[in-house]
Amino acid sequence: MNDLAALLPLAAILALFWFMVIRPQQRRQKEVVSLQNSIQVGQRVMMSAGVFGTITSITDDRARLEIAPGTEIEIARAAIAKVDAPATGEVEDA
Repeated sequence: MNDLAALLPLAAILALFWFMVIRPQQRRQKEVVSLQNSIQVGQRVMMSAGVFGTITSITDDRARLEIAPGTEIEIARAAIAKVDAPATGEVEDA
């Protein structure tokens, strides 16, 4: 009985670690995967490196990104970090 009581704090620490670190990370990973699977042509996206552009075509694991008028690059679909907004062609004033 005394040995079981000694393991109780360790079990509590492991449970706390699970709920505060591992579970939120798994949730974020699922959100990123669903975002990358829902990307469509014409959306403005940001890559994990901070490069913004508009999706011009998508294949299985790659996408073509227009980063400037007439300038396209091919990227790994997994490099897309977030969807910014659909491209409107308007430039905002700062």
